Amino acid sequence: MAGRLFGVGVGPGDPELVTVKAARLIGEADVVAFHCARHGRSIARAIAGPYLRDGRIEEQLVYPVTTETTDHPGGYQGALEEFYADCAARLAAHLDAGRTVVVLSEGDPLFYGSYMHLHKRLAPHYPAEVVPGVTSLSAASAAAGRPLVEREETLTVLPGTLPGEELAERLRTADAAAVLKLGRTFPKVRQAFEDAGRLGDGWYVERAASDRQRVLPLADVDPADVPYMALALLTSPAERSFAAPPPARPEGAGGVWVVGLGPAGRPWLTPEAQDVLASATDLVGYGPYLDRVPPNPRQRRHGSGNRVEADRARHALELARDGARVAVVSSGDPGVFAMATAVLEAAAGDEFAEVPVRVVPGLTAAHAVAARAGAPLGHDFCVLSLSDILKPWDVVERRLAAAAEADLVIALYNPSSSRRRDQLPAARDLLLKHRSPGTPVVVGRDVGGPEESVAVTTLGELDPGRVDMRCLLIVGSSTTRVTGRGVVYTPRRYP
Repeated sequence: MAGRLFGVGVGPGDPELVTVKAARLIGEADVVAFHCARHGRSIARAIAGPYLRDGRIEEQLVYPVTTETTDHPGGYQGALEEFYADCAARLAAHLDAGRTVVVLSEGDPLFYGSYMHLHKRLAPHYPAEVVPGVTSLSAASAAAGRPLVEREETLTVLPGTLPGEELAERLRTADAAAVLKLGRTFPKVRQAFEDAGRLGDGWYVERAASDRQRVLPLADVDPADVPYMALALLTSPAERSFAAPPPARPEGAGGVWVVGLGPAGRPWLTPEAQDVLASATDLVGYGPYLDRVPPNPRQRRHGSGNRVEADRARHALELARDGARVAVVSSGDPGVFAMATAVLEAAAGDEFAEVPVRVVPGLTAAHAVAARAGAPLGHDFCVLSLSDILKPWDVVERRLAAAAEADLVIALYNPSSSRRRDQLPAARDLLLKHRSPGTPVVVGRDVGGPEESVAVTTLGELDPGRVDMRCLLIVGSSTTRVTGRGVVYTPRRYP
């Protein structure tokens, strides 16, 4: 049997304003979905946080555009239509599997809420229920301590995106009014209040019922300091057609995205990478890296060993050619000793000419270790791998010698492993022919992970026996310095 869909209003900001029913449904849900911008933060998700249970599935619905421009052939509206169709298809996969899906909505789901765009696509085909929430309008009235309307007065609700002349005309004749969607529209809205002769009667409420709530006379507000989550007060959901066809993924949606996971957990995962991972139908990668992506039963996972990059790349391209949206995961940045090259090499022939491939950058291990130590990469630097699995050792030696002679800071990837114990001692000895024994060396291990350690030593005292495959080394130049506090930096000026 199909699962049930709930559009749940979580109120304007205070978790204690979530209704009892909403709290119960959030706690019981198999899947919790929420909208957010590319920065990844969600007001609705934050409000619902106290009611979420362990083990639930989260679907992050990342808007393709908010206030920026778009090159989508259908413009801003076309980009959003495609986005809502895709989101509906993702939720439909859970509903078809019999899961209960709760879509969170700030305020009330059908009062200027994004949930309505999913409801009109899904409600004709699945059991659906809307759970109302406290609106921002009610919260703002309460925050200001002023009644909206009484007796036979009428209330007019207006979006700040209306033309200024129309806003002024409606405000001029209104008993009471609320203007939402401020932010960049505020100068126009303020002028409309002034043109209507109502500026002195207006009140401004920002982020009502949250810990950042502000209430001011409208005339006193600085236009440069107005967020979108604000409204102006003077002290209906539209009827929707449910004739839409069942949700389906747009044609031509298949492709491969090679995603950099960064060196560790979610805090170092970019919003773009989060968006790609959230919208993928298939995840492909080396097993331990794939394990860093939280499981989602809507997605298929294809794990493999460490030394089958070409096979992994080809498998991803075959999936995409059949219409799948494939995220190939790599630790760090996928273009630095990782999967991007393997995928692009496999895609270079005619067989996969129609499969789009995009590389999504990630934070590199070198930059993560450097940040923990200070700023050792503050001047010119190079990146080398000590692994001789894919290139001869004499090539590694020549490149090391050239970098050392050029006085570059050197970030060393793959410094050692259980099978490769001789390369690092040899590299240290080679570097000592060009560098002083006192040259600072940073040894970072599992940076960002639970076993993180960062040690600062010197080239002469470096102990290769304490270095393994989970380490990255940064060897300083002649100008690299270590402060009394153990902070390592390389000056930007070169003598």
